[in-house]
Amino acid sequence: MFAGVSGRIQKDRERAEGLGSVQQAVRYQNQDYQALKDQCLQTGSLFQDQAFPAEPASLGFKELAPFTAKTRGVEWKRPTELTENPEFIVGGATRTDICQGALGDCWLLAAIGSLTLNERLLHRVVPHGQNFGHDYAGIFHFQFWQFGEWVDVVIDDRLPVKDGELLFVHSAEGREFWSALLEKAYAKLNGSYEALSGGSTTEGFEDFTGGVSEMYELKKAPRDLHRIISKALERGSLLGCSIDITSALDMEAVTFKKLVKGHAYSVTALREVEYRGCQERLIRIRNPWGQVEWTGAWSDNSSEWSSVDSAEKDELLCKMEDGEFWMSFQEFLRQFSRLEICNLTPDALSKDSLSFWTTTMFEGSWRRGSTAGGCRNHANTFWINPQYKISLLEEDDDPEDDEAACSFLVALMQKDRRRFRRGGQDTHTIGFAVYQIPEELRGCPSVHMKKDFFLRNASCARSETFINLREVSARLRLPPGDYLIVPSTFDPAKEADFVLRVFTEKQADTHEMDNDVEANFEEEEEISDSDIDDSFRSMFAQLSGDDMEISVRELRTILNRVVSKHRDLQTDGFSMESCRGMVGLMDKDGSARLGLLEFQILWNKILKWLGIFREFDLDKSGCMSSYEMRLALENGGFRLNNKLYQTLVARYADNDIIDFDNFTCCLVKLEAMFKAFQELDRDGTGIVELNIVEWLYVTMCG
Repeated sequence: MFAGVSGRIQKDRERAEGLGSVQQAVRYQNQDYQALKDQCLQTGSLFQDQAFPAEPASLGFKELAPFTAKTRGVEWKRPTELTENPEFIVGGATRTDICQGALGDCWLLAAIGSLTLNERLLHRVVPHGQNFGHDYAGIFHFQFWQFGEWVDVVIDDRLPVKDGELLFVHSAEGREFWSALLEKAYAKLNGSYEALSGGSTTEGFEDFTGGVSEMYELKKAPRDLHRIISKALERGSLLGCSIDITSALDMEAVTFKKLVKGHAYSVTALREVEYRGCQERLIRIRNPWGQVEWTGAWSDNSSEWSSVDSAEKDELLCKMEDGEFWMSFQEFLRQFSRLEICNLTPDALSKDSLSFWTTTMFEGSWRRGSTAGGCRNHANTFWINPQYKISLLEEDDDPEDDEAACSFLVALMQKDRRRFRRGGQDTHTIGFAVYQIPEELRGCPSVHMKKDFFLRNASCARSETFINLREVSARLRLPPGDYLIVPSTFDPAKEADFVLRVFTEKQADTHEMDNDVEANFEEEEEISDSDIDDSFRSMFAQLSGDDMEISVRELRTILNRVVSKHRDLQTDGFSMESCRGMVGLMDKDGSARLGLLEFQILWNKILKWLGIFREFDLDKSGCMSSYEMRLALENGGFRLNNKLYQTLVARYADNDIIDFDNFTCCLVKLEAMFKAFQELDRDGTGIVELNIVEWLYVTMCG
C-alpha cells in the first residue's frame, strides 16, 4: 500500500512541475524514444518493441483473436519489406493518406482526416523529423492526449499484413506509412487493434488535441447551427458527422444516394454560393474510405454546378480530395443524424488567436464503498460521490435573452475503458448533476455536502442523459453564483477513474469540494491512580498477572472475551496487529506493555468507540457499511478527504463491510498518526521534515 500511495504523491508532484504538458509529454510505459533509437543506431539493429510485440495478441481478443478467420495468415512486416522506397510522409500529410482496412475504426480515421487540415495540430501528434532515411532504425513515436496529459508512445514499424496488403489503415498511394504507424501507436495505447473497433469521432478528436466535444442531434438542431459550424471551422475545431442505424443489418449499409449508415464522416468546409439568383449554403464532407461518395444534389458531377459561376465552381471542386463531396446544408440536416464538434483548448490554439475557453481539470475516481455513490436515485449513497464547486463570476457579453447568465461547458470522461474490453468490461453509464449552493453556504471553506443537502435541494442542471459513452458533456447557462457539480455512475459501487473538465467563457473559480484533513481530539480527562475504582483495579490484577502489566497477547485475550459477550456486534475478533497498535498508542515508556493507568485510558477509549459504532450502525446489523463508517469517523473527530477514505476502505473493509475490530483498529491508527504528526509539527505549520530513520520509526511503529 505504501508503494501505491508514494507513487501517487510522486505523480502529483511531477505533474505540478509540468510533466504531461504539451512541452513535456509522459513517456508511455517509460520508453524513451531518443534513447532507444540511439541504441539501435549504435548496434546497427532495428527496434523490436517488447511492450507491443508483433504477435497475434496485439491484434485482438474476439473477432481478431489468435486463430480466428480474420487473423489467419497474418504476418508482421516492416515498410522496407513491403515496398522499395517507403516514405513516412509524401508531399505533406493529406486526407487521401487514410484509407480504411479490415477494422471498424472509421471513427478514428475520420478524426485523423480532420487532423490533416491543421498542420500545427498534426505535427503535435506526428512529431517532425521521422523518416526512412539515413538514420532509420525501425522506431517511430506519436503523441496523444490521454485523460489530462500528453503521452509519447513509441512503436516499432512491424505492421500486420495479409495476402501482401496492409491489414488495417493504409494510404491510397501505397508507399506512405505515417497513417498506418499512427494507428498502430493508438492501438498500443488502447491495448490492441481490436480495442479500436467502434467508437465516436469525438474520442479521436479529443485524443489528438486535448479539446472538448459537443454533440448535436440534427433532427433538433439549433437555428444557428450553420453559425456554430462556421465559427468552429474558423477556430480550427474538428468536426464529424454520422447517420444512425436502425438495426444491426443497417451497419455500413449504403443508401441509394451513396451515403453510408453507421459510418463516421468528417466535415471539412462550409461555403455560400450564388445559385439561380439566391445564396445557397453548402457543406463539404469527407468519407474516410476515400471512395464511396454522395451522388445527390451538389455532388461532383451534379447539374447544380452548371448554374454556379465557373471560377467559383472550379475553386470549390478543384480543392476536393477523393471521398470528399459537397451537399446543400438543408440536405445535410435531412440526411445525417448527428454532428460532433471538438472545441480546441487554449494550449491547442495558435499564439495569435483569442483563447475561447478558460479551462479547469480535475482527476477523480469512483471506488466501491468510498466514492462510488451512484446517481440521485440512490439517496443514501449519492452524497459520497466526489463533488466540485464552480463560482460563476462574470456574465456573458452577448446574452441570448434578457436574463444575465454565464455560459460554461462541463465534460465528464471515464478513463482507460477500451483497455478493459479484453476482460469483458466496457464503459460505465455516467452523467452529472449541478446544484446551486445556498446563499448561507457561499464562501464557506471546502466542505463535502452530506445526504441532507441533496434531500433538501433539487438539481438546477444536469447532463442530458446518463449514457455509456467515454465522455458526457453539456453546454449550460446559469445565473452568476456558486454551484456544485456531482459526477457519478448511474448505479452505485461501479469503479472507474475519471476526468472532469469545466470550460468557461468568462472568469470562474473552480475547486474540489473536499474536506480539509484534520483531527479534533476531545480534551482527555486527566486520570490518576486514585480515580480508578476498586472493581476495575481488581479486574486488572486478575488479567495482568504477577508483573501487573498487560502484554499485547493478554490485551487480545481480554478484548476478544469482552466483544464475544456483545451479541449485537459482528467481529472476527481482534488480531495481534490491531492490539499492537493499541498498545503502541497508549504505551508511554516504550515497554510494549500497559500499566494500570494506561489500560484504564485505553478502556475508556474503547467504550467511547463502541458507543459511536452502535450509533452509526444505522440498520443495527452489528457491522457498518463503508459510508456509515465515514459518518462515524467524523463523529469521532476525524475529517478526511476522498483519497484518504478510499485508502481506509481498501485497508479496513471487507466487501464494503467494517466490523467492530476493524473499526477500532482504524481509529487507533488514525489517532496514532495524527498525534505523531502534531508532536513533530511543533510550530503548527502543517509541514514536517524527517530523515530516513525518523520516517521509518514513525511509519513502522505508528
